[in-house]
Amino acid sequence: MVDAADAIDRARAAVSERVDLPGMSLMEHLDELRRRVIQSAVFLVLGMILAWVFRDRLLTFLQEPLLKIGKTLVFTHPMDALNLNLQVSLLAGAIVASPFILYQVWLFIAPGLYHNERRFVIPFMLATVGLFLTGAAFGYFFVLPGAIKILVLGFGHNFTSMITIEDYSSFFLSIILGLGVSFELPILIFFLAMFGIVSPRFLWKNIRYAILAVFIVAAVICPSPDPWTMCVYAIPMLSLYVLGIGVAWWVHPSRRKAKAAKAG
Repeated sequence: MVDAADAIDRARAAVSERVDLPGMSLMEHLDELRRRVIQSAVFLVLGMILAWVFRDRLLTFLQEPLLKIGKTLVFTHPMDALNLNLQVSLLAGAIVASPFILYQVWLFIAPGLYHNERRFVIPFMLATVGLFLTGAAFGYFFVLPGAIKILVLGFGHNFTSMITIEDYSSFFLSIILGLGVSFELPILIFFLAMFGIVSPRFLWKNIRYAILAVFIVAAVICPSPDPWTMCVYAIPMLSLYVLGIGVAWWVHPSRRKAKAAKAG
């Protein structure tokens, strides 16, 4: 009788957690999605306007790795300078608006979460933005200057350099955005593990393949063929993978079920 009573109490508690989750029709979901998309677009436009005001400083910041080696950008098309201003404003505006946009994403998925799962909103936003900015900073302060020195002053010392706005902006964005996105690996593992797609055991069992993939990526982005320098680039990404294993263990459904069974 005691076990039956406990089971009934747990069922009531589960139902009470879902009481505040109103059912929504397909049209209501679409209307909610439209509202969140519109609000995200508004925040993006406001961020872009703010970035446009400081575009001269942002352009100096973007060219800093070139200016340090005595090089400047040139353009070959009348629209290149305007396009660069717009790209810089859009990227900086997206970064400024990212916490607000992520909050809109969270508001859209929150009605489908339990009350105790909603406490992850602040850690989720801080981790997502923080990891992206860390990866972007790693690319800007370490990868980009080293790559420019090796490519322009090293391999290109016998030639006259003419670095165009279009080529440099593409190179800049590929490094900054690429590393910023790659540093989101723990967030990706978080969702894959939470839905049971990957497990900590699977990630640990295949860590040798992860190490191989990380060193391949490090070899591509590393400006120097020196193996020690390559290790400097690989260590942060390997650390994120190991962190992802811990995250997977924390949120995997098997652990949550075991914890619930133990509590029951």
